[in-house]
Amino acid sequence: MRKILLVCGLMLGGVVAAQEECSELFISEYVEGWSNNKALEIYNPTNQAVDLSEYIVVRYSNGAMFASSANAVQLSGIIQPYSVYVAVIDKRDSVGIGQEAPVWDELQAKADGFYCPVYGVSNAMYFNGNDAVSLEKGSLADLDGGNTILIDLFGKVGEDPDQNPSDDDAYYKGWTDTHPFVGVGKVITKDMSLIRKPSVKKGNTVNPSFFNALLEWDTIPAVVPRLDEDGNPTFNPGGNLVVDGNWESLGVHECECDPSLSIGEEAALNQLAIYPNPSVDGEFNFTGVNTVTQVEVYSSTGQMVFSQENVKGIQSIKIDANPGVYLVNLKTAEGFVSSHRLIVQ
Repeated sequence: MRKILLVCGLMLGGVVAAQEECSELFISEYVEGWSNNKALEIYNPTNQAVDLSEYIVVRYSNGAMFASSANAVQLSGIIQPYSVYVAVIDKRDSVGIGQEAPVWDELQAKADGFYCPVYGVSNAMYFNGNDAVSLEKGSLADLDGGNTILIDLFGKVGEDPDQNPSDDDAYYKGWTDTHPFVGVGKVITKDMSLIRKPSVKKGNTVNPSFFNALLEWDTIPAVVPRLDEDGNPTFNPGGNLVVDGNWESLGVHECECDPSLSIGEEAALNQLAIYPNPSVDGEFNFTGVNTVTQVEVYSSTGQMVFSQENVKGIQSIKIDANPGVYLVNLKTAEGFVSSHRLIVQ
């Protein structure tokens, strides 16, 4: 078993190394969706290709202070400069049920690699909203020997935010948006996807006193209602709302480490402009050569506050929202997806 070392108060890892901005991989998106819809997106903020076989993902389950190779998985593949790698749990049996329920097709399509098909061999990718997850440099043997290097940490090792573990339907099964981020406020790490903010340029190598996810992550729900061409929700013959996995952001990450970020985004969107931003009344306009066909706006806690879809194009929106910062996902007729921040004053 490998022990987390609490060095100098809250420093994590068998080995601790200083980390410069834009010098090392980090987790750029965390997907804790319904059932087995679980994935991690890892970003390379450097100008060199990186071999993933030198890294492991580790799960610290239910407030555990310890992790062994049974709680970890060795990654594989190459991440190109300023690119990402999407690791998805390996559940692809279309007739599987319970713990073997398949990952939804749209999430499978986003995968660069599948991991942990057998829980008893490795449970690293079976994380829930109350589990801490780390990216560490080294091998499984290094982990058992306490010799890995902590590269990034999601959550807080040693803390279980599940306030009622005996109740599978309990509301609190993850970290929240309100101090002390356990048992108070809205849970934002369960049935959600969290996207690292573009301003984040390196991973966390310190176990936090409190895990406030909103400091570094934007949150969106795991699923969204399917809309018709007029922007209205659709229902199946039984009268139930039809939902789709909300994973369009997987596979691409915007980070200020990328020197071509602003240029590439403008080129892809043909200089799309959003104005006014900030807005005093929640009204925003879109201009550009490409046609915006889908707009989804989320609060900082992942609640959808506005959605619209129109194949003929959307030129403006008006969101009835309180002052604050919101995340907007835009999709164009050409299929390009981009995320931006909207500010309502």
